[in-house]
Amino acid sequence: MSTIGIGIIGCGQIALANHVPGLALCPDTRIVALCDSAPAVLERAARQTGIAAAYSDVGALLKRDDLHAIVIATPNVTHAPIALAAIAAGKHVLCEKPIAMDLEQAMAMYRAAQAAGVRHMTAFTYRFVPAMRYMAKLVRDGAIGRPVHFRAQRFQDWGDRALGWRQVREQAGSGELGDMLSHRLDYGYWLVGAIARLVANTTTFHATRGGARSDVDDWVAVLADFAPGATGVWESTKLASGHGEGALSHDWCEVNGEEGTLVYRLREPHRLLRGRKGAAGLALVDVPDAMLKVVGSPRDPQQGDPLITFRYDQDFEFTDAIRGQRDCSPSLCDGVQVQAAMDAIVQSARQRRWVDVPTVS
Repeated sequence: MSTIGIGIIGCGQIALANHVPGLALCPDTRIVALCDSAPAVLERAARQTGIAAAYSDVGALLKRDDLHAIVIATPNVTHAPIALAAIAAGKHVLCEKPIAMDLEQAMAMYRAAQAAGVRHMTAFTYRFVPAMRYMAKLVRDGAIGRPVHFRAQRFQDWGDRALGWRQVREQAGSGELGDMLSHRLDYGYWLVGAIARLVANTTTFHATRGGARSDVDDWVAVLADFAPGATGVWESTKLASGHGEGALSHDWCEVNGEEGTLVYRLREPHRLLRGRKGAAGLALVDVPDAMLKVVGSPRDPQQGDPLITFRYDQDFEFTDAIRGQRDCSPSLCDGVQVQAAMDAIVQSARQRRWVDVPTVS
């Protein structure tokens, strides 16, 4: 194909802030149509983007001959049916996380995509932060020796503000678990390896948000053993008063190895903290220029807000994989593995016990 035609399904803030500008940077790529079930949202997106082809029905969108791939940015409950319909139509799929409501749905998506031979990707956006990519390289290269401890924290101050469909279990599946902790679970898989078993707890502090019912978790904590032998600890909350929200709030990921330590903080997207065995403390190190963007990405890492623009490399990875007929990274398989951990977390919190996590290969 000379030009990759993209359809965006779900035209809320994630699509407009991340995917529209990201796809605009991708060579020989064009957003050919928009789709949303909410007329006002669809009208606003069409007006903001200047894209005239707007659909309320996914099936009608998928019939377009100039449509080669879709971005799914809808409520979580609709991810699987939309993805399966798109895959059946031969379209490549980039799906926001969590990719499904449970492991069974996630596996069905992955198996269908593999069988159809389409490119598939999970939107674990924070993998594209330069500091996180550099951290992963250093761990893989053995710079800190064998990892023994992993920990991740995501603290934001959202209080009891309304979250829309994200505060409704039937639409979202979970709250803070799927919204923010899913990314940090992916950090663990990417940096250390498979999670073998875990024990978890979740709590709902606000039964209402914005005057409407809220029945999802506001806080989640996990203790885990990785299959390679390391330990893992995660905590994520929307009720960390004073921490703010968004990119400048507390987003911390640390790996301790037998020979050193690496620390990632989202607010420093081009720098890591690094400690060496026997040293007095951690020191700031810059991400090498060659790793400030994905190889081949047309993005200039010195232009724009680095707390935002790293997200655009995600869309380049998707379109570049389509053109190169190669696997996307992260793929739906990565989304399936995180879903397996999420299901185990829900089970553990409900049954108050350790739960084994199945490994997806």
